[in-house]
Order: sequence, then structure tokens, then C-alpha cells
Amino acid sequence: MNMDFGKNEVQIDHIFCNIKELVVNSRNRVYSTVNTEMLSLYWNIGKIIMEIQQGDERASYGDTLLEKLSQKLTTEFGKGFSSRNLRTMRKFYLVYPIWKTVSSKLSWSHYLELIKIEEEPKRNFYMNECINTKWSVRELQRQKNSLLYERLTLSANKEKVLELAEKGQILKTSKDLVKDPFVLEFLDMKENTDYLETDLEKNILNHLKGFLLELGKGFSFIGNQVRLTLGEEHFYPDLVFYNRLLKCFVIIDLKIGKVTHQDIGQMQMYVNYYDREMKQKDENETIGILLSTDKNETIVKYTLSENNKTIFSSEYKLHMPTKQELIHAIEEEKKNFELVE
Repeated sequence: MNMDFGKNEVQIDHIFCNIKELVVNSRNRVYSTVNTEMLSLYWNIGKIIMEIQQGDERASYGDTLLEKLSQKLTTEFGKGFSSRNLRTMRKFYLVYPIWKTVSSKLSWSHYLELIKIEEEPKRNFYMNECINTKWSVRELQRQKNSLLYERLTLSANKEKVLELAEKGQILKTSKDLVKDPFVLEFLDMKENTDYLETDLEKNILNHLKGFLLELGKGFSFIGNQVRLTLGEEHFYPDLVFYNRLLKCFVIIDLKIGKVTHQDIGQMQMYVNYYDREMKQKDENETIGILLSTDKNETIVKYTLSENNKTIFSSEYKLHMPTKQELIHAIEEEKKNFELVE
């Protein structure tokens, strides 16, 4: 009898899983349909308004028209048709005048953020990243505020910038993983205050989701202070990740102050160990990132070989940088590079 009871439980669980899948899939289809209809409605309202204004959103009678139109629509359909919302629908149509360029994979809330971006290449980049990486609206806002596009393009060539705008961030090489700087404002730590590397590591672990978002696509967390043994000595890399897109381990060591040649040598040892002891035949070479308050580009350049493609030094910021700060950082890097060539 107990066996029959157990068998019934298994059958019930199986039926439950099947029904659950049906419900979830049905709800997703309903949401997708509703979302598409909402986007289509707002886009067409924006189109009609622009046709009435003969394509001129700054027409002198435009504000009066929207106010009267808002009153009539609100009387008929209730909330949602304020003059402000009608202006937003008009902007939506102006930014995306071709309906085929509107993706139903994104919500109206996503588009409310995207249409605030004036530069088309930047807007296309964030739209593609939202689609490819399935960013929530909050994640989109954070990446915009952290100037992700600027960080990826300020030192990139024209072909790379064009690719970012058309496809979003594509990971092809180890260098594509590295941002400069990394922005860690979510740690809520103040710069120019006394803190230890262990404090930084602990805070990153407490905000691991935010750190993974900042790292970018394809990262999985392996562990912190993962011990590796050489002979009778033990060593402990700060953070170890795996990137499924590049199929490689990524080791991150945290440093306060300038990176030294000893730091670089230690990272080279970590990378060599993972390549020889942990990496599978079908995986790519391990990447090492020294994340510091001063990446000390000159020391890095002369410590590593000229064909180095696996070890990188990058700075981190504990606040959201301004665009001017990023431009200044790139200019300083170029000066340093010219001095040591």
C-alpha cells in the first residue's frame, strides 16, 4: 500500500510539472501578446499625432492640441492619456519611425529609458544589450548611469564602435572581457577612506549579483580564496570565475594602490597553474585580471611579454564616473603609452 502511495505521489508530481509548464508558457504568451499590443498602440498614437502636426513636433499649436486631445481621451478611457504621456508616445514614434525596429522582447518601461538617449548608436547598443542579455529596466538604468557604452568605445576603433551599435557587446577575445575602469558603486564604499583588500573582497561577495552584472556576459562564480598548492606552499587567488562564452577560467586579484611586478608575477603563476592543472583540452587559456586603484600601466607593459593576451590590469571606481573623467583617463593612458614606447 505504501508502494502504491509512493507511485501515486510520483504520478501527481509528473502531472503537476506538466500543468505548471503549460500555465507558465500560457502566461508568457499572454504577456508577450499584451506587451506587443501595448507597444503597437503607443507607437500608432505617436504616429497619428505626428501626422496631425505634419511631422513637426515643435508646431506652435502642438501643446494646445495635446492638451485638448488628452482631455477627450481621459474622459473616454480614464488614466494613461495625460498630455505628458502623449508627448512620450510621440517621442517613441520619432525615435523608432519604422515599426519593424521595435522589439516586442522589450517592455514599454525599457523603451521609456531608451528614448531618453539622443545618440542613435548608443541607443542601439543598449537596446541590443537589453535583448541579448535580458536586462531588467533597473539593470538598464544602472548600465546607462555607469556609462558602459562610453567605457567600451572611448578607446575602441571605428569598426569596434560600429559593431557595438549594431550587435551589442560581442565576446571574441580575452580583451573583450576587460573594462577600464570597472565601476563598483553598488558596493557603497567611499573612496579615499581606509579599507583593506579583504574588506573589498567581502563587500563584492555580499553584492555578487551586482559584480557579475558589471563583469558582463557569461560569467559564473567559482569561489573566493580558492586554494591552489605548489609543492608544500598554498596560494589563494581572491576571486575565480568561469566564462561560458569564451570557455575559460577568469581569475581576479584585488589590489589597493599601485600594481607591482610581484603582483603580476603572482597572477602569471595563477594563470599557469589553471592552464596546466584545471583547464580541459577544449577550453581556452585562463585570463587573469589585476583589479586595482592604480593599474600602473608602465610596470605591466615591461613585466609582461609583448604578445600577452591573458593578463590584464584595470582600475576600479567606487563611484559613477562622469564622461569627462573617462575621457581624461583614456588620454592619460595614451600619454603613458607614448612615454614608454
